[in-house]
Amino acid sequence: MLATTMLLLAGPLASAYELDVDSTASILSVAKQMAADLITFYNGDKPGGTPGWEAGAMMGSLIDYWYYSGDDQYNKLVEQALLFQVGDTNDYMPRNQTLTEGNDDQGFWGLAVMSAAEYKFPDPPPNEPQWLALAQAVFNTQAGRWDTEHCNGGLRWQIFKWNQGFDYKNSISQACFFALGARLALYTGNNSYAEWAEKSWDWMVGVGFIDKYWRVIDGAHIGTNCTDHVPYQFSYNAGGFILGAAAMYNYTEKPVWKERLDNLLSASKVFFTGPDKNIMTEVACEPVDRCNLDQQSFKAYLSRWFAAITKWAPHTYDFVMPYLRASAVAAAKQCVGGTNKRMCGLKWNQDKYDGSTGVGQQMAAMEVTLACLIKDSPAPVSNGNGGTSKGNPGLGGGDMGRDEPRPPDYKRITAGDQAGAAILTTALLMALVFGLGWICVDETSDKSPLEQLKGFRKSTTAAVVAAAGAAARRSMKEKGGVIINSTSKRSSTSSVVEHNQAIEAAAVTIGHVRGESAGTQRRLSNMPIGWPRRSSKVASDPDPWLDTPKLPSPTWPGTGN
Repeated sequence: MLATTMLLLAGPLASAYELDVDSTASILSVAKQMAADLITFYNGDKPGGTPGWEAGAMMGSLIDYWYYSGDDQYNKLVEQALLFQVGDTNDYMPRNQTLTEGNDDQGFWGLAVMSAAEYKFPDPPPNEPQWLALAQAVFNTQAGRWDTEHCNGGLRWQIFKWNQGFDYKNSISQACFFALGARLALYTGNNSYAEWAEKSWDWMVGVGFIDKYWRVIDGAHIGTNCTDHVPYQFSYNAGGFILGAAAMYNYTEKPVWKERLDNLLSASKVFFTGPDKNIMTEVACEPVDRCNLDQQSFKAYLSRWFAAITKWAPHTYDFVMPYLRASAVAAAKQCVGGTNKRMCGLKWNQDKYDGSTGVGQQMAAMEVTLACLIKDSPAPVSNGNGGTSKGNPGLGGGDMGRDEPRPPDYKRITAGDQAGAAILTTALLMALVFGLGWICVDETSDKSPLEQLKGFRKSTTAAVVAAAGAAARRSMKEKGGVIINSTSKRSSTSSVVEHNQAIEAAAVTIGHVRGESAGTQRRLSNMPIGWPRRSSKVASDPDPWLDTPKLPSPTWPGTGN
């Protein structure tokens, strides 16, 4: 009895993953199941589906999964997604995202293909844009958007002017640009990328987004010249600059970059809580249950980038690995949700499952688990050190700095198109005429529709003649002229007027509907034909919908109701 009670008190965590971070087999087994569950959230490859910004982040996670595990079952899906969203000029500015795309969104696609190049993810077919070239295209378009008019530099959050946030400069947009530039410099050896990385770092420090305590705040608005600092610290803002600083340290070998990297790492301790202050936590939103859909994924990127920096700055391994290992064990214990009882939750620093599931939570748990394998994983490659991805330094030039949507690419109108349009227009006009004629048919009349339409034509002609005669009389009267009738004294005008007066004076009667028996009354309301007639007990109630029939309750699959 006591054992049963203890089992019940243990709750859903009783079936959580038992992750052994000292066992490669255990890590790979758990990560494989996490990846399979992550894929269930992705619909971008389904008909009508479109991979959005988080899909770019997710593809980066699946590249990591392949890099750590060697399991290539998702590689074709990843390739399809990465190539589907490249857009008309191969820079991840597709038309289907013009209403929502931000610089950070585009940046995450750029970081994903940069990882593909560094990890030697299988190259696309020769007729498709290559991973390195796509990363260069993203960087080129964003460098063209560097905005010196407001706040003396920096990238805006949003690309297009009508999107909320266009007046906001945020750290994650700068972090993506900075890290991408640093990694491109390291991969290609082209120092111009490093110069841009230096420039973006200096701007972040100058504007106060990286403060004297090495905290990376969220951003500020251009209306105040970026002085209204939004002070929230999110893990992916710090992680992006930690990643870029490690790449810059490896590229330049300058002590100043080691110092910057180490200081950022020290400040990142704020993201680790729990009894031993070693469990990764999104401290700006998790404690108050305010993490939105995007924020639920941020720990995935800090986990990913913490592991990545150990290859470029090996001295960081001893700092980051205790945090990653402790967080991986804690995350695995929270993977008890969903119908399969293994979907991962958000809050790793508590013993009780938080009841949440989602693509962000799943990515984060998988990334922190895989990160435990970084020591035995191959180092990133570069152009001169095993890299195979082909670059194109000028790619993205067609969108350089663009902040307006690309106009629709209408095809040239042919003679066949014009003929088809004429036929369709004629058909629509005929349908319109027929519809108007049918509207004019009186259901109470015993005449056929054709007879009624003939009569309608005659009365319409008479009305037109009458209107013309009245206009002529007014005109002659104004000019003092005399009207001469060429017809009898009972002109068509007087006939129409008298006829209308007779109709207005007649009592209103309810006739019968054509096709019904003479004793059936015409419907007085707009209730649909076939609706049950009202019972006599509510006949005085003015609401014609009172006696709606009771329909059986729906039966939902799996509910038994």
